Formats: sequence, structure tokens, C-alpha cells
Amino acid sequence: MKAVVMAGGEGTRLRPMTSSMPKPLLPVANRPIMEHVLRLLKRHGLTDTVVTVQFLASLVKNYFGDGEELGMHLTYANEETPLGTAGSVKNAEDALRDDSFLVISGDALTDFDLSDLIAFHRRKGALVTVCLTRVPNPLEFGITITDDEGRVERFLEKPTWGQVFSDTVNTGIYVMEPEVFDYVAAGESVDWSSDVFPQLLKEGKPVFGYVAEGYWEDVGTHESYQKAQADVLESKVDVELDGFEISPGVWVAEGAEVDPEAVLRGPLYIGDYAKVEAGVELREHTVLGSNVVVKRGAFLHKAVIHDNVYIGPQSNLRGCVVGKNTDVMRAARIEDGAVIGDECLIGEESIISGNVRVYPFKTIEAGAFVNTSVIWESRGQEHLFGVRGVSGILNVEITPELAVRLAGAYATTLKKGATVTIARDHSRGARALKRAMISALQTSAIDVRDLENVPMPVARQHTARGSAGGIFLRTTPGVPDSLDILFFDERGADLSQAGQRKLDRVYSRQEYRRAFPGEIGDLTFPSSVFDSYAGNLLRAVDTTGVREAGLKVVVDTAHGSAGLVLPSILGRLGVEALTVSGGLDEARPTEDAEERKAGLARLGELVASSRAAFGVRFDPVGERVSFVDELGRVIEDDRALLVLLDLVAAERRSGQVALPVTTTRIAEQVAAYHGTQVIWTTTSPDDLAKAAAAEGTVFGGDGRGGFVVPEFSGVLDGAAAFVRLVGLVARTQLTLSQIDARIPQAHIQRRDIATPWAAKGMVMRSVVEAAGNRLLDTTDGVRVVEPDGRWTLVLPDPAEAVTHLWAEGPDDAATQQLLDEWAAVVDSAGR
Repeated sequence: MKAVVMAGGEGTRLRPMTSSMPKPLLPVANRPIMEHVLRLLKRHGLTDTVVTVQFLASLVKNYFGDGEELGMHLTYANEETPLGTAGSVKNAEDALRDDSFLVISGDALTDFDLSDLIAFHRRKGALVTVCLTRVPNPLEFGITITDDEGRVERFLEKPTWGQVFSDTVNTGIYVMEPEVFDYVAAGESVDWSSDVFPQLLKEGKPVFGYVAEGYWEDVGTHESYQKAQADVLESKVDVELDGFEISPGVWVAEGAEVDPEAVLRGPLYIGDYAKVEAGVELREHTVLGSNVVVKRGAFLHKAVIHDNVYIGPQSNLRGCVVGKNTDVMRAARIEDGAVIGDECLIGEESIISGNVRVYPFKTIEAGAFVNTSVIWESRGQEHLFGVRGVSGILNVEITPELAVRLAGAYATTLKKGATVTIARDHSRGARALKRAMISALQTSAIDVRDLENVPMPVARQHTARGSAGGIFLRTTPGVPDSLDILFFDERGADLSQAGQRKLDRVYSRQEYRRAFPGEIGDLTFPSSVFDSYAGNLLRAVDTTGVREAGLKVVVDTAHGSAGLVLPSILGRLGVEALTVSGGLDEARPTEDAEERKAGLARLGELVASSRAAFGVRFDPVGERVSFVDELGRVIEDDRALLVLLDLVAAERRSGQVALPVTTTRIAEQVAAYHGTQVIWTTTSPDDLAKAAAAEGTVFGGDGRGGFVVPEFSGVLDGAAAFVRLVGLVARTQLTLSQIDARIPQAHIQRRDIATPWAAKGMVMRSVVEAAGNRLLDTTDGVRVVEPDGRWTLVLPDPAEAVTHLWAEGPDDAATQQLLDEWAAVVDSAGR
């Protein structure tokens, strides 16, 4: 006997899950509903099956193919237009004319004894046997009445409560004889229950009802979909689950990684190659699909997660469904009954209220509160670039595909035959994606210089020596699972805003240039990179007096790439250096705030015990540095900026220093005392680099451990800052604590406020209006200066739905009061 699986329905009540996926492919316990149906057919010997398809038919065909993987033989009958339950089977008549056949829905979950159903049909000599079951609420189904012999007496499709006369309903599973096709018109929309069966009963044909025992759930609504998941996990239905039951009710499929510190409260299911980190709590009736990643601190309860979904840290998902390829970012919350479609982005700290529907390919902004369904609206990523390059979670937002397209777009903005210098940090992710980007550059007629793993300042300097631009890939500082792709201009500085917009346009239009075979770019590996860098640095920066001073310093390279270049510098600098944490560690490509704090504390202990002049700690890519004074005390980054500013200004006694507007105004006092002037820039590294490169600039810094040494280069450079500090300390013969003590204390505070993208303009207008007659500085954002000199800076973030605030006053209490005042203005305008 053959079987017919009806798999053509659109499943409109299940949208947005079925907006881009046919209903039969919806996963139940990480396996499509239709696969559960096919496996049931196989168990009962029905291996020769015709599948009727219509809506998104190619997806069904591509998934199941000819059925060989299931040990079945599948053929397909395609409907050009919907033909109804009977019309769709009539469409497959040529394959079913020879024998009795069984009809079953491809989107209902059941474990009925189909062999007994077929035996009943044959015993009764029926033309049609309708498989029936009893349900508590028959309103959504066709009610059927049978006599004592099982002969059907009456049908009623989807009754009202006033019409309910039985709890025995039609399951849509039938055994039929080929003669039934005589009652179905070809090419027309015909239904079994409303058109064919009433005519058969009218003519007295043998139509029987078989009341089945077992489980049956018509997965037609979101509620029934989640109920089916729970019933499978509770073993209420006899279906096969892939994987291993590692504890009662906890199923883990092949290749899944579950941290021992994750909390699992079954019954639940974790799909193949999923990853569950420490601190995650998975509660009952949660289902994770294949390749799902659940980050530390996330909480899931009765959540159904489809394949390739990323669940960010501290997120909270309850009673919801999340479609495939969706990213749920940090601290997002999705409430009971909500359904997120395929390939959405749910921003950080956003809240999706209960029963909200978010249709596929939508972006929910960070901090947004969504209490109505998002159907037509879609806000894609407005800009590729954030504060520093293109950033995102590795293999979630920053994928090999994106890296290739991005490199192709960058190459398209350059002339054919131009040279691009590319480098990376010591992480595996950066190494893998760098290779992808090299291929894209070469096939776009660009020659590539691959520096491999070098400190970022080395890559910048080498870019400035004859390249049209550069690319550097690194782990996002403090975020080990994220990656930054930074683009340099011909000076080795960050790509300008105009350059970023040009690259953005090419990328969004996908207008990539491709080279002819003879134009494929060359790939070279420059030699002596570190020696060249060190030689240029020591020739450019004043190191007079260093050897005579006999300085001892402690250098911590934080297991990063700065350790690769420092041997070439320290040997020629003339200081006694104790170097720690010098080995590269691929497993630790970055460090979080706590690790950095602990590293600085250890550095302080070493400096104090060894009686060194000071200690310096590099970030993993050698771009930024932190300092410890001779007493072992950490000099905070904003304070270190003032210390170096004081040293430089005291020695130069003229010129200008470049600082971002977020810097304390104490810097103006320090600079003016020594006869220098502050040039205020935006927070963009590109603007800081331009100001540092201007004639007469003697120093630059960003207050976050980044320093510019203009006589060497116009970009942030940790090694250059270190060499310059060594020379300054040697010549002044003052300790860092003495210099720090003569600088006034600053009282500056910062706060971030979530602001929807659509409200950012209104926020800034409200700030200007609230400022009244007070002095306004619009160098970057809006800085409101009070009559007594206190100030507040309001700056919208260019890449996130956030507004940043800085405030400075004469003491901490006054600063806090000022910050609260303007935070209230921003918060009120952003609601």
C-alpha cells in the first residue's frame, strides 16, 4: 500500500513561523513535523509515499529529496494553485490508481497504529475509512458520528458550541480505495469532508470511522505547536528523539557542548552541536535546535529555539518561539507567547512583550520595548561601521561571508593594482577571517602584503609605507567572542568618515569589482617588520639621557602581540627591563575589565618589590598602555593622560596638544601652565589622528590608554608612548607619583542611556532647548557649559541605540547632580 502525505498548506495561523518556512518543516524536538510523520509511516511498512506540495514546495523537496536517507521512496505531486484536501490527492491520482492508499497530513503529530487502521478498513470492505479520535474541544475540527458497526452517519465541519453533538473528530487520516477519485473533479478545489464524504454518504457508499487510540495533535496554532514540543518531551507521544538522555528527561544530541556549571531542569532537548555556557539555566520544555549558542547567564523556560540561533548573555526567554538564524543580543527579554521569525536581530536589553509577533528579517533596536507585532516595518543595519571599524560576534554577525563581501567592497574603492597591508592579532578567529579577506582582495585585482600577527601600531606604520590602505583584524577588547575589522587609509590612520561611507555604499549595493585571470593580485610576506619598526621608532623619539639615568622598568605584554616587537626596542633603548606575560596565548586574545585589573595589581606588586621607576602594561594588540608608578599604584587611564601631558608640555613649552572633548578640562590648566594649547577634537580616532598630524602638535591622547606621539606617527601607539615616557622620566628625574601629585584632581563622570534610533534627533533638540542661554559647544554632540564652568556633554552613539553623557564639576557630589539633571532631560525626550 502507498501513502499520501499532504504537505501543501500555508499554515497562516502559525505565522510568522511559516512566513519563510512551510508548515511541515516546522521542527518539533529539532526534527520537522513531517519527518516524524514519515518515520511513523515507515514503522508501519508504508515506505512508498507520494507527497503533495504547493506552498514553498522547493523547500520540502530539497529537505527530504527522494527519501533515501529515511529508507523510503518519495515522489512529489505539485499543485500550481491550492486544490483543497481532496483535490491535492486527486493531483497524484496516476501514482495511486493500482491499490488502496493511506492519506495523512504532513503537519499533524501522531503515533496512531496505522497497521490496525488499515486492517480495520479491509475487514469492513470500506471505500473510505476515516481515522477518528476524541478531543476535549472539537470546535476546530470536523465532528463525526458513527453507528455501532463503525459506519459513518454524519459529518459536521468546524461546528459552533451550539452544534456540538460529539467529541469524536476527523483527524485527516484516511484509508481509501482508488474508486474514490470518481467523486473528485480534476483541477478544482475539492475537500474531503465538505464535498466528497457527504456525497458518498448520500449514495450509501461504505464510509467507516475508526476510533484510534494514542496521541494526535493538529499543529495549527502557536499554542498547539508549543504543546506538541512539551508532549514529546513528556513522552506523551511515541516518536524518536536523536541523542542521549544524560539524565531523566534531559536529551542532548551529538556534538552538543554543555558546560558542567549550566543548570538543566528537564524535560528539555539540546540539539546537535549546540553550545550551552556556564551560568545558563535551561528549564522544562525548552528545545534548542542545531548549532544554537546560549551564552553565560541566559535563562530559558518553555522556549523553542530553531537552528543557528544566538542567545546572548543575561537574556531571558520564556514561553516563546525564536526562528532560525536569529540573534538575540545581551540582556534581551522575550515574554510568553511571543514569536520571533527567521533571521531577525533582537537588540541588547530590548523587551518583546507577550504574544507579540516579529516577522522575518526584522531588527529590534537595542533598549526597545515592543508591545505590538512588527510585521511590515524593518530597520536594517543603517551603517556597517561602529566606533572602531566593523564589529560583531564571530560567526554570528561577523561571518566568513561578510568578511569576503567587505574585503571585496574595500578593494572596489581602490584602484586596480593597488597594495593593501593586512594583519591580525593572535586569535584563531582573526586568522581564519584574514585568509578569507586576502582571497577577496586578490580576486579584486589588489596586491596584498600579509604581516600575519603583529601589533596594531606596526601594521599601521607598515601601511603608511607605500600601501593604498590596510586592514587589521582583532578580538574586540573585553569581548572574547567578538571580532573587529578595522580599515586604514594610506597614512595608517583609521579610515575617515567619508571613506567609511564610500565603503558602506559599495557594500550595500554589492557592486564588487572582479579581476580578470591575469589581474589577480600578488601575495607577499614582508620580512624584518619588527626590526624596521623599532629602528624608525628609536630614531624618531628623543631618548637622550636614558642610558645615563639607569632606569629599571617592568613591562607586561598581557600575552599579546606587543611582546613580539619589544625585544627589538628594549635592547637598544638602554633600560633594565623585567618583562612578564610575554608568551602568546590563542585562548586569551583579549581580557575583560577584571582580568585587566588583576594584571595591573600584579604589575604594581612587581614594580614595588623590584624598585623599578614605573611599570607599563600593553593591551593585547599593543595599541594602548596603562601605567603603574614607582610605588606600585595604578595610574588610571584618564589620569595617565594628564601625567604624560604635563611631562610633554613642561619639556616643549610651546605647541598644541590634541584631545577629545570628553577629556577633563583640568587638561587645559595643565597645558596652559606650561605654555601649550589644547585643540579639542571629536571622539573619532580619525579626527584625533588628523589633529595630531597638524603642524605644531606635540602630543595627543584619548584618555583611555591611547597616546599619539606626533614625531613618530599620527596614530595611537603603545610602544611609542612607552619609549617617549622613558625618555621624559629620564630627563626630568621626577617620579610618576611626584608628577601626579602636582596635577589637580578631576571630577568627571559618565552615564549611558538607552535611546531608540527614531528618538535621537528629538533628544538632541531637547538638550539644546533645555540649555537656554548657556554656552554650547558642538565639536562633537552638544556640550552645555554652566556659568560656573561645570559642563555636560550629550553625545548620541553612532552605532547603537544609546546616548552617552559626560559631566564635570568641582567635586563628585556636584558632578553627580549635574549628570542626574541632564540624564532626566535625555531620558524624558527618548521615551
